[in-house]
Amino acid sequence: MKGASADPRAPGVWGRVCPFPVLGRTAPPRARGVTMVIDKGLGLAATADLLEVAGPYVDLLKLAFGTSALYNENALRRKLELTRVAGVACYPGGTALEVAVVQGKGREFIDRAADLGFPILEVSDGTIQMSMHTRGMLIDYARARGLRVVSEVGKKHPADRVPRSNIREQIRWDLDRGAWKVIVEGRESGKGVVIYREDGSIDEDEMEGIAGAVADVNQLIWEAPLKNQQQDLILRFGTNVNLGNVHPEEALSVEALRVGLRGDTLRAAILSNAIPGGNRADEAGA
Repeated sequence: MKGASADPRAPGVWGRVCPFPVLGRTAPPRARGVTMVIDKGLGLAATADLLEVAGPYVDLLKLAFGTSALYNENALRRKLELTRVAGVACYPGGTALEVAVVQGKGREFIDRAADLGFPILEVSDGTIQMSMHTRGMLIDYARARGLRVVSEVGKKHPADRVPRSNIREQIRWDLDRGAWKVIVEGRESGKGVVIYREDGSIDEDEMEGIAGAVADVNQLIWEAPLKNQQQDLILRFGTNVNLGNVHPEEALSVEALRVGLRGDTLRAAILSNAIPGGNRADEAGA
């Protein structure tokens, strides 16, 4: 069970001294304000450490790409139990399912994921070509096996870039099919894919077009591995924007951005006169 420190009304050890500069942060279990952490091979002790320190601020733990295939079953089941107890949903990255689809083993992969105890499945075609029929079948079958589904839109390789209209149509189609959230591809690098230019900056026209494709932006998870991306998305969509591909060592840093405990979002809170208890920064709180 996640700790009380996640309650935005009583923020950690400083709650009685000074509330967070940005209020309104959701508490777990979250339907909005989700933070998805990318796990490229954390051991059990490292996973336990992450959950102990940052568990209240992590909602999803993605076993990146196909790394879930490299665990021994005992370690994987123990990791799934650690995350389950902490209230964090652990799931295999979409590339693992893509491999299974290429081999004609999509249903078998989903059966195995359910038997192992994964609570979520990601359906993506970031590397392969997948028909709408196959995509729909995978979403339907995963849901029938009791798995919550997150889908992903966008290609990993710049040469395979998908037209804007196709991405928006795919998002709406996946949500209508029953996906819980749709992930907007950002890769581990956060460069040269979907809303990100080659230097990692955000193409605002692309971002706004994708956001406008849904009735509620909380239906999207924006992969945002870089600090400037996380900051810009928080400033644009608010403290409870859904963010993904956050590195484990930066889980607390992202939460600090969300609640105004880092310079850029603190400055925005000061300029908007939104800090609880008034704005007396010039007097250093005296």
